[in-house]
Parts: sequence; C-alpha cells; structure tokens
Amino acid sequence: MEKFTTLTGVAAPLPIVNVDTDMIIPKQYLKTIKRTGLGTGLFSEMRYNDDGSKNESFILNKPAYEKAQILVAGDNFGCGSSREHAPWALLDFGIRCVISTSFADIFYNNCFKNGILPIVVTPEQLKLLMDDAERGSNATLTVDLQSQTIKGPDGGEIHFEIDAFKKHCLLNGLDDIGLTLEKEAAIASYETKLADVHPWA
Repeated sequence: MEKFTTLTGVAAPLPIVNVDTDMIIPKQYLKTIKRTGLGTGLFSEMRYNDDGSKNESFILNKPAYEKAQILVAGDNFGCGSSREHAPWALLDFGIRCVISTSFADIFYNNCFKNGILPIVVTPEQLKLLMDDAERGSNATLTVDLQSQTIKGPDGGEIHFEIDAFKKHCLLNGLDDIGLTLEKEAAIASYETKLADVHPWA
C-alpha cells in the first residue's frame, strides 16, 4: 500500500449529503476483484449521460477538477452497502483524501486499508474548505498527516483528529498484510519451534 505523508492538490467540492457506495461505484462494476480500472466507473451515474457521453456539468468532468486528488464532500459520506470497491474506485481515479463531517464506519475503515485518508471536520470547517475547493485549480489544499493539518490556499490551517494506530498504518503504508509481515521474524521463529516440538505436525 502506498504511504500517505503529505498531499498537495486540487480539491473537488461535492456538497451532497448521504453519498452512498452505490453512487460512488454502481453495482454493475462489482463483477471484478481487481483494484484497478474502477476509476472510470467512479460516480458513473452522475459523470455520464445515458448515451455514455460525459456530463459536462458534473464536478469531476470540469477541466479544473479532472485531476483532483482531494474530495470535499457532504455529511455521511460512504453510507450504504459495505463494498470495498468504493475506495478502490476513488483511489484508481486519483483521490487520496476525502474530507467530510462524517463517514459510514465500514467505508471509513476501508479507506485506511487502501491508502486513502478520510478526514472528519466540523460543519464550520467544511464550509471553509468547500469555499476553497470551489475556487478550482487556482486554489490547492495541503494535507499533512504527520502534523494532522489541512492548509488552505490563503494560509489558513485546520487541525484534525485521527486514531494513532490508523495514522501509523497510513504513514508507513501498512495494510493488514503489511502489518502481519512486520511480525514475519517472530512468525518464522514460532513455526521453527513448533516443528521441533511437534515434528509430526
């Protein structure tokens, strides 16, 4: 998993509440278990017209936000079914950070396991960040995980809270497999001792 340390990029405003995982990645894209290629299906029901052409009015289709790496979203982001394809699609598109006032628990935890930083802010802070995001590519946000800060284009700074263990995992690029491999030496030692004690096992 790619480490998350500091990210400076364009933030796309998505002021919609209760964005569920089916809106993030509709069910027809769930046939694959690959983590790549899902970016084209991200928000597809809003991004594309019925004939398959781009909906030019959707935020991620606008030139200023086509390369957005940060999403500033409405309350209760990621609700609905517990599909891990949702963070996969965001990541494949290029989104490394989602900022909202609240997240659905399963989506929130899935983000950390896939290298995405979900940040919870207050409604007042979200309004400020949404205003910054609406300024387009002329205004970038800088998210610093180590210092737990978001810096706006005009120098303003917001501090956010995060669980220490989840922070450690993101800073070091550790998913569940990576965490297990950190104990590889101890596991190997145990297996060797077990083979000595129970050679028939």
